Amino acid sequence: MSRIYVYGVVRTGHPLPTGPTGVGSPPEPLRALPAGALTAVISAAPDGMLARRRDIIAHQDALLALAATGPVIPMRFGSLAPDEDTVRARLSDRPEEQLAVLERLAGRVEMNLKALVVEDALPQLLREDGRLRRLHSQLRAHPGYEASIRLGQAVAEGLQRRALRAAVRTRDRIRALADDTAAGPELDGCVLNLSFLLRREAEEEFRATVADCVAEYTGHADFRLSGPLPCFSFTALPGQAAPARRSAPTTARAR
Repeated sequence: MSRIYVYGVVRTGHPLPTGPTGVGSPPEPLRALPAGALTAVISAAPDGMLARRRDIIAHQDALLALAATGPVIPMRFGSLAPDEDTVRARLSDRPEEQLAVLERLAGRVEMNLKALVVEDALPQLLREDGRLRRLHSQLRAHPGYEASIRLGQAVAEGLQRRALRAAVRTRDRIRALADDTAAGPELDGCVLNLSFLLRREAEEEFRATVADCVAEYTGHADFRLSGPLPCFSFTALPGQAAPARRSAPTTARAR
């Protein structure tokens, strides 16, 4: 038998999405591979598997469809197994802990918020920062390489501080709505990359609060809200890191 593509782990009896929702072209149908109380959601693995946009989206869509009817432990994009026995062995490894993770994720979604530096906010920054105004005036009066470098560094630091203040205040306002948070990797120009584990019924209030913060801090930080997402950031077993998340191209600006 050819290799198996693994989407995630659910409780045995979890309904599968209908229709062609898997990776590949045409999409591979999903099927259940049970082992006791746990079931892996799998499909055939397409030949020559690459990180194509359509397959990344199909992987995430399959996980979101599964999560709509119950908790799922998501596997990262491109998770392959040589055969069904290998998958069953994985399900049999620490099943109680995997079931505990599923219980924790029941009725919850992941949202991710990024805050980026606003590079074109110099006019606002100059109005707010007397030191920058002096450096800017000095450069205009006495142009020079060193003065230009000093001003450039001061502007970059000022823009980052401004974005970070807005990000921290926003984080503090929305953190109370979440059950848990998880920091994402550092990204260039990004002062906040944080995922939130939310009850589904809290999602509307969470979005509304983020929208209020976006309006309040317009020009201070560029906020980007993604979700709901598969709960990649909150599925690690004790002693393990959460699986790496490959961002599917579904991120939208929170504006």
